[in-house]
Amino acid sequence: MTAPATHILRLLGWGRTLARHGALRGIERNPNTPAPVRRLVRIARLGTRQQAAPDYAAAFRAIGPAAIKLGQSLATRPDIVGDEAANNLLSLQDNLPPVPFDGIRAAIESSFEAPLDRLFASVDPVPVGAASIAQVHKGVTLDGRTVAIKVLRPGVRERLARDIDTYEWAAAHLEALGGEAGRLRPRLTIANFKRWTNRELDLRREAASASELAEAMRGFAGYNVPTIEWDRTNGRVMTVEWIDGIKIADIAALRAAGHDMPDLARRLVLAFLTQAISGGFFHADMHQGNLFVRADGGIVAIDFGIMGRIDKRARQWLAEILYGLTTGNYRRVAEIHFEAQYVPAHHSVEEFATALRAVGEPMRGKPVSELSVGQMLDGLFAITRDFDMQTQPHLLLLQKTMVMVEGIATQLDPGINMWDVAAPFVRSWIRDELGPEAALADRLRTDADTLLRLPGLIRRMEERYPPKGGAPDPPPLAKVDLIWERRGQGKGRFWPGYLLAAATGGVLVWAGTLLGWIG
Repeated sequence: MTAPATHILRLLGWGRTLARHGALRGIERNPNTPAPVRRLVRIARLGTRQQAAPDYAAAFRAIGPAAIKLGQSLATRPDIVGDEAANNLLSLQDNLPPVPFDGIRAAIESSFEAPLDRLFASVDPVPVGAASIAQVHKGVTLDGRTVAIKVLRPGVRERLARDIDTYEWAAAHLEALGGEAGRLRPRLTIANFKRWTNRELDLRREAASASELAEAMRGFAGYNVPTIEWDRTNGRVMTVEWIDGIKIADIAALRAAGHDMPDLARRLVLAFLTQAISGGFFHADMHQGNLFVRADGGIVAIDFGIMGRIDKRARQWLAEILYGLTTGNYRRVAEIHFEAQYVPAHHSVEEFATALRAVGEPMRGKPVSELSVGQMLDGLFAITRDFDMQTQPHLLLLQKTMVMVEGIATQLDPGINMWDVAAPFVRSWIRDELGPEAALADRLRTDADTLLRLPGLIRRMEERYPPKGGAPDPPPLAKVDLIWERRGQGKGRFWPGYLLAAATGGVLVWAGTLLGWIG
């Protein structure tokens, strides 16, 4: 088990990097920041020369791979980091200097226990992309097919595990302070972040996700997923079909190639809605670097390390919320939040509906160039605090992806209206899934299933198994010994002692920075 002093020193080291980039001012000035956190921030920035304009993205890049991934997650949480930081973090690109090819060759050969020339006819030693977790090389199979070979960076699993251990420790202490820190549920945020990251570190899972998404989207014309080369894929290496196309971010090249830009934008939005609402399984890393357009106009997605899932009941609520916002039925949107137990029952449905109207009404009927889904989400975050609405971590990936899709669609077609594109799709899905025929079929299936399970239901008391809300059961959280409880357990120093250790650590970190010990 990592010692608390080690966690504190890591946090202070990271804090100094954030301070040098001016990224601690927002935390220190935020009235909702707990006093102990504010004190540690002051220690971390002691003696630093802070730049005038905060650059959160640069700070997270400087800290390392886990911080890059965490920063990308926090880009969807203006309620935690503030609007300025969230907008800056949206620009955080996952690019790092590449690992020398000798290291990549060794990683491939050790994972397959075979020399490289028995696996591939050739592999280009110059990577086509180098991210924090893996890098990609172009290769040719023994039977002459061109492929992309994704390889985990050597040692990345161990480094990420170490850093996430400290994130968990810090989140537990932050949440234990209560108040706003408790409402935001930082432990669940880090637990979900850890789960997503661990999935990315197993390339077999990514390959399986790509295969599942390809199957789910087979009936959607103009959206494609590369084919997996399963014989050359394992936990550390993934081989997929090579994609020839134009990056969707290269607007000039797309226009020069004669592509229909409004059609691309509309198809991208509908592809996302099809995945999220119809299938409940969606590509959650749809940034510009992961989308290409083929010569025939087909959109091709890559990089399936981060995927999102939403169960059917939550999808029904989501569809009704989106449709209610597009049609101005704020009362129904408010009712759904109470049915899903997102908002505690002691609040007023009518007051919540009025608050939703204040957010939604200015957005309706305007193009994204004027008002956006992202702005709407910011507005929703602003009212959740007033209604004691806890963060729903299972929807964070969905929100992040919506913002990404909106941004790309707007670049392709600045005049696009997300509501106008989404409303017919959502209306059709609601009719099919929640209409009379669907309701009757669901009722018959439910009643038959209930009859079959009646003996078991009788043995269980309803009080012991209360009805669930719209959020899934939270994942089990690791036990973290809070440092201010250690005295009562007979384990030595308590909270003031650790504040002293933090202060001492801050001085050491400062001295180490001056002497070049710490980057």
